[in-house]
Amino acid sequence: MAKCGACGPGYATPLDAMKGPREEIVYLPCIYRNTGVEKPDYLATVDVDPKSPHYCQVIHRLPMPNLNDELHHSGWNACSSCFGDATRRRNRLILPSLISSRIYVVDVGTDMRAPRIHKIVEPVELHQKGNVGNPHTSHCLGNGDILISCLGDPSGNGKGGFVLLDGETFKIKGNWENGKKVPPLGYDFWYQPRHNVLLSTEWGTPKALANGFNPADVEKGHYGRHINVWDWSTHTCIQAIDLGKGSVPLEIRFLHDPDAAEGFVGCALSSEVYRFYKTEKGDWAAEKVIEVPSKKVQGWLLPDMPGLITDILISLDDRFLYFSNWLHGDIRQYDISNTRKPKLVGQVFLGGSITKGGPVTVVEDKELQCQPEPFVIKGRRVQGGPQMLQLSLDGKRLYVTSSLYSGWDKQFYPDLVKEGSVMLQIDVDNERGGLQVNKNFLVDFGKEPDGPALAHEIRYPGGDNTSDIWI
Repeated sequence: MAKCGACGPGYATPLDAMKGPREEIVYLPCIYRNTGVEKPDYLATVDVDPKSPHYCQVIHRLPMPNLNDELHHSGWNACSSCFGDATRRRNRLILPSLISSRIYVVDVGTDMRAPRIHKIVEPVELHQKGNVGNPHTSHCLGNGDILISCLGDPSGNGKGGFVLLDGETFKIKGNWENGKKVPPLGYDFWYQPRHNVLLSTEWGTPKALANGFNPADVEKGHYGRHINVWDWSTHTCIQAIDLGKGSVPLEIRFLHDPDAAEGFVGCALSSEVYRFYKTEKGDWAAEKVIEVPSKKVQGWLLPDMPGLITDILISLDDRFLYFSNWLHGDIRQYDISNTRKPKLVGQVFLGGSITKGGPVTVVEDKELQCQPEPFVIKGRRVQGGPQMLQLSLDGKRLYVTSSLYSGWDKQFYPDLVKEGSVMLQIDVDNERGGLQVNKNFLVDFGKEPDGPALAHEIRYPGGDNTSDIWI
């Protein structure tokens, strides 16, 4: 895919990446935990090349050797942070398991269209060498190591620690963090060496979220509320920015420009987007720049339904911000030319919990005049709501899947678990703003050979908006 001669993996700058080749295949972890199908999770390779006879088809499935892993997010052994090092190749996909605490290292270099397992890091290695469990986000580092954030300790209690994976042997080297201060919860992270900082977020205690969501657990402090600020050079936690009880900050994204000292984080439960930034004093702060109003409803878990912002990303030119409201059912596009005042320029509804004819009645809505119609594409009614997002390098195509996490899918969208998730593609106006569903694109994971599967995060072999960091 992304070949650049003798200059190592990735691209020199984010703007160079925008000129990269069009995506032809994508990788997605597909989950069977909580679906009633007693099969291992697998990595699906999907053809997204409109010129291919296999367009919108799963062309390869790599099953894991274990049951109930809960594959979730993935990362690379090398990305644009290694650009310039001709000895490095982006040829291994790092695939942590959220529930089993295994880490699979997948060989995508030998045959890009038919990945194979290269190595398995067993949970005991995480437990013994790092005193952590429930690995989530992995990012490669410029020095060749791979940094992985974790949600908990080996017993399933909350603990926002990290482990370092050797980029050659894929053995765990130990913890990344130093000092006694470790955040009580962990989730996602992004680093920006030019500002000597790593920022991490907090989802929840693994034991509390493993099999569903209980609102009482928010009151008990089992869900997160902070952006944690780490000194990049000393690996110490130096600050916690409080975004409020019940905010639950998930995906965090710096602007792609490596000089930028700001970015955005999406808060799931409060359905707010905060801009975080470096202050004149040199510490970090956050301000709310977007708020999605809750809807007053009947026939649902609570009387107020949040949008539930679950994924968020920024285009490589730092012009547009995108996020998904998994419960309300919409994807939004904001112009962030002025990062302090994002402007809504695109919106599309793709299912969700408030569609007409369903069990939920909206009794008060600050945004919509009426409940949206159910979303149907190629005769298939889409269950669930838009969740994981991935944008093409050129910013013109937005891919979306509908599964969040099997324990929550089962609770909030039981029909999604029965019928399987989908991958859709949205055409993006990346000049003026605007979103439109591509009615010819549907990957239906309800028709998988072993039964309906829950497809989650989307990765391109040549790197993408959410895996590459420039240093």
